[in-house]
Amino acid sequence: MQQLKEEEENELKENNNLIDSFIEFSKTKNITLQKSNFRYIKTIGIIAIYPNIIVHLLSSGKDKEGLFDFDLLSKQFEKRRFANGYLYSDKFILMAHPFFRRGLRDNNGFAPRFIELFWNQGNKETTKSISLDSNRVRIDINDSTIIELDTWYGPKFTPEISKIEDGLVHLRPPTDLDEMDLELWFNSTYSLDIKWSTSKAIKTFEAEEFFIEKVSFNKDNCSMFPARYIHAEFDNQKNHFRHLDGAIHYYTKDEYTLRRDSDLNYNSKRPFKIKTKSEKLFKLNGKINITTWLELVSHFFTGDPLIHIYFDGKYPDHISALLTKL
Repeated sequence: MQQLKEEEENELKENNNLIDSFIEFSKTKNITLQKSNFRYIKTIGIIAIYPNIIVHLLSSGKDKEGLFDFDLLSKQFEKRRFANGYLYSDKFILMAHPFFRRGLRDNNGFAPRFIELFWNQGNKETTKSISLDSNRVRIDINDSTIIELDTWYGPKFTPEISKIEDGLVHLRPPTDLDEMDLELWFNSTYSLDIKWSTSKAIKTFEAEEFFIEKVSFNKDNCSMFPARYIHAEFDNQKNHFRHLDGAIHYYTKDEYTLRRDSDLNYNSKRPFKIKTKSEKLFKLNGKINITTWLELVSHFFTGDPLIHIYFDGKYPDHISALLTKL
């Protein structure tokens, strides 16, 4: 920790002119920054921190779900090779929302490989929206990025979506694993719920992933428990997905305890309704082929072997070997 602190102090000192320049630039955007608004983070670079800073810096705004038009951003900013999750201008770099990072933590690298797939997904028949890091921008405009070489490969899946029966799935890691095993091998996953439902020609897919109890955040002065959530709509007549979005659901301690061992029909089966706070992270509308849907869903739930159990019918080989050994 001391070494990281000293490294940060040296980096900020060496880039003092860059910081002063950005402070002057920010004044033209009605943003008043001090030296205390800047940090150096080893996994990211030099960042400016200010409440809703990107609202002041961007000419285009959020939609009603808090998402930005990704195609519009791609025209206004530069996407660089090996820098997925970052959008470059000549003064600053936008970053994807921290919840796309490992463990949902602000200073970690982006969890492979969802951001890579989303950044490079080029389908002219699809519109894309993304949630950004609203309070931070990177200001050292160079090509230095942390590259993490591990990945989580997408599972095989039968492409006949229209033939999948409606119903619920509740997946859990082996119950004899302790908390440390779950942290190391299951990305701290407690359970994964999946639901298919059909209305006329549209088949809806929902998936919600709960973490173990120690994974929590302080939000609005309250301890909240995050759950990753995916929603998609498949057109049975056109044989492709027409919509896909992902979000984080926030549960209070009581809601988390009630919901995690139930399923996605919880509210329809019980008099006490859970109304979670939700933060949308990304959205695609248009023609989304099944392969793209599989990749994005699999990598959104990065590090969770339970998505393999559902799509592929088995754990990845290294998890199977581990469980056999245990």
